[in-house]
Amino acid sequence: MKLIRLVILLVVFYGRVAAQDSTWHTRSMDSIIIVSILNQTTIRPLPPVQGTYIFTGKKTEIVELAQMPADIANKTGRQLFSKIPGIFVYDMDGAGNQVNIASRGLDPHRGWEFNIRKDGIITNSDMYGYPASHYSMPLESIGRIELVRGTGSLQYGAQFGGMLNYTTKQGDTTRPFSFESINSIGSFNLLSSYNAIGGKSGKFRYYAYMQKKSRDGYRDNEQTNAEAQALIINYDPSARFSMRIEWARSKYLYRIPGALTDSMFHADPTQATRSRNYFSPDIHVPSVTLNWQAAPQTRLQLTSSAVLGKRNSVLFDKPTNVSDTINSSTLHYNNRQVDIDRFNSYTTEFRLLQQYLLGKQTNTFIAGIQYMNNDLHRTQLGKGTTGSDYDLSLVDPEWGRDLHFKTNNFALFAENSFSLSPVFSLNIGGRIEIGKTGMSGTIIYYPDNQVPVSIEHRFPLFGATISYKPTNTVEWYAGFSQAYRPMLFKDLIPGSLFEKVDPGIKDAKGYNAEAGFRGNWKFLRWDINGFLLQYNNRFGTLAETDDNGNFYTYRTNIGSSLTKGIEALLQADWLIGSRSFLSIFTSAAFVHARYTKGFVKSGTNNINIAGNKIESAPGIISRNGVSVRYRKMSFSILYSYTGETFADALNIVEPLKTTGAVGLVPSYGLLDINCSARISKNLEAKANVSNILNRQYFTKRPLFYPGPGVWPSDGRNYSLTLITRL
Repeated sequence: MKLIRLVILLVVFYGRVAAQDSTWHTRSMDSIIIVSILNQTTIRPLPPVQGTYIFTGKKTEIVELAQMPADIANKTGRQLFSKIPGIFVYDMDGAGNQVNIASRGLDPHRGWEFNIRKDGIITNSDMYGYPASHYSMPLESIGRIELVRGTGSLQYGAQFGGMLNYTTKQGDTTRPFSFESINSIGSFNLLSSYNAIGGKSGKFRYYAYMQKKSRDGYRDNEQTNAEAQALIINYDPSARFSMRIEWARSKYLYRIPGALTDSMFHADPTQATRSRNYFSPDIHVPSVTLNWQAAPQTRLQLTSSAVLGKRNSVLFDKPTNVSDTINSSTLHYNNRQVDIDRFNSYTTEFRLLQQYLLGKQTNTFIAGIQYMNNDLHRTQLGKGTTGSDYDLSLVDPEWGRDLHFKTNNFALFAENSFSLSPVFSLNIGGRIEIGKTGMSGTIIYYPDNQVPVSIEHRFPLFGATISYKPTNTVEWYAGFSQAYRPMLFKDLIPGSLFEKVDPGIKDAKGYNAEAGFRGNWKFLRWDINGFLLQYNNRFGTLAETDDNGNFYTYRTNIGSSLTKGIEALLQADWLIGSRSFLSIFTSAAFVHARYTKGFVKSGTNNINIAGNKIESAPGIISRNGVSVRYRKMSFSILYSYTGETFADALNIVEPLKTTGAVGLVPSYGLLDINCSARISKNLEAKANVSNILNRQYFTKRPLFYPGPGVWPSDGRNYSLTLITRL
């Protein structure tokens, strides 16, 4: 209350001085954000216009990480996104090496249905060949997360999921040097240390961090070693022009314990089937961003960035029922498989924002051009050593596959937000994608003349949103936007001589549509919406025979799907006295995700899957929490429930006993607790206990990496964090 009174007094004082002095001068200052105790854990939408982006009428959310009761060190997704309705979290490993999330029935593998960005810079490894984000920044470096659902995609890309943007912290700009250290310990020998410096000197601002983290796993033979670094320099030669240079890197080595069968999972979920399997991405993301306020109503932005690095793995890549044991004939282990992907992805984007008057209302127009030049060099099926450590050496210099996947793509986009009245806005936009992707190289088991695949990307995409805001506290919004997803590299590579790829294979396309109502009234906040997601040209495999009656597998577009549902967030906040605060929320999504048409291969037959459920699409996801704050201490409880899912389009219920590769993924409910205390101005402590009831569960049966079968998620675990700021 004292802080609020001080702010009011300052406003009144300066207002009077300004009124008395007609020669009052203004100058730009760094932004100041004052967050009241009632808003510290509130999820709010993005503003209608931010930077050179328009978000009018779109489903958007901001997660402020500083106050979220979540295990940041392990990137526990259900806690991070607890108040974002419908986020499905794939717990691939408890160390949080990757954030694997999706929404609205999409695939959560490394978030590759999203356009993933850091400070507005694309981090997807290759948007046209391998859109997974192997870059994995420490969340200790992130101030907030911004999520824009698919109807906002025309401005930044055409992904069905939308955009996920991680915004980096900045140093204390009131002084030339500040320091922050975040150190965590926890279950399974967790040790994490994040250290950052930042500040401002003259026209320069800077922020830099280093992180190191190690952790054994919940399971045997599981281990992670990770590191990350970044350097950000901002140069502001004038109030109208700024330059930002950024370099960020992440690297981790994950020892993979292997998939289990269902019987193994029920007997002991901590056991492992592999001890010699490793996975290690090493990714660099450099970028340069120029911002120019050419006029009071005109803003220009030019960004040039890259994703460079490797995705390395060395695996004994066999089904779960094939044991990795000493070969009796050689008295050694069998040779492992080495795969190395080399990413060379470059993006340049120019954006213009222009505001103008139409009548008495201010309207906003944005336009831009994006150019991508990517070369994904994939070397696979290398014959590795018989050793047990992380070793990418080959005993035979020839790769089984040595392929390039090159893309050149231009995208032109424009949107206009029309303020038709003080309370009603209409946003109309379009995007044109023009490009081509070509695959070339060699596959030792496949004829050279059948390897080249060429796919043209020519998509006109359109969208519109509306916003009706009768008061400052409530808003009705709705939108529609077309989307598409390029065919992935992995889906275009024949697995054997008995597989063929359809030369006329097409990119997936469809649309997002949504309508909702959000706002606040007294102690209550809400955001409730319904949505549709149409996904055409889904990819799969069919059973075919050639003219001679020989059987082969045909990779092609196999059908379409429709996902519809309701997403809702309700939060109630009460200030109890002057020093206590109570908050209760429920975040839920009810999803109906079905194939509307299509056939997939089953043995030597093709089975009609129309009406079947989409893989890894729970019918219900519900997260419910209570937070209590007293003075400088807080305590939170979170209960998360995820409904059952299927592993394949055939909706096989009974698990495959030999490998666990298909079958029902049971529903599960988890209970987490979190507490924090601000000890002093410079010192803060946090504690988290995840899965306090020690529920044994798994979230997905992956069809590819890290291998088909059951991948148990972590049982009960804790972390303790100490934050020092100087």
